Amino acid sequence: MTRIVLASKSPRRKEILEKLGLRFDVRPSGIDETLDPCGDPRAEAVRLAREKALDVSGRDGSPDSLTIGVDTVVYLDGRILCQPDDHGHAEEMLGRLQGRTHEVYSGLCLVTGGGGEASGCSVSRVTFHPMSEREISWYVKDGEPMDKAGAYGVQGKGALFVKSIEGSFHNVMGFPVDLFYSLLRELGKDFASLQAAPRT
Repeated sequence: MTRIVLASKSPRRKEILEKLGLRFDVRPSGIDETLDPCGDPRAEAVRLAREKALDVSGRDGSPDSLTIGVDTVVYLDGRILCQPDDHGHAEEMLGRLQGRTHEVYSGLCLVTGGGGEASGCSVSRVTFHPMSEREISWYVKDGEPMDKAGAYGVQGKGALFVKSIEGSFHNVMGFPVDLFYSLLRELGKDFASLQAAPRT
């Protein structure tokens, strides 16, 4: 049986995998997750996802494992927006996003214990409603934006401000399910067999 390992401590990613009916272990990576804010968002997201997966897979050493590495970034005006440093930073980010369209990139990498590897990137376009300063301040004080790329959570109160999404909703949440399925097939794995995998 395949042992699935999620190389992330993100509660959103954990929630999505659980809703897919998978049993898995959570093993956050220990890599430096610093991004180049002026770098290519697709390349940066895939690079970090791969480094996370390889780090955890290398420490695990299980020959029957499937390690999942993911990284999500928000991109606007030629710059990558990561998680905010503090409330002021979060308000600044949301002020830039409000009333505009930005892109969300999620890099995903799957690594098997036998040395197999597949990676890719999902891209979605998100348009925000115009937001007032009062709304931005209220949302930031709520605390939801503080651990999220771009300072918002589409699955929570942040959904209030999202006018439209082009592409995968789950990608904006931080785990592109459609890409996950495609990469599994690339590795020759059948999703139905993963559902029966026992927790170890």
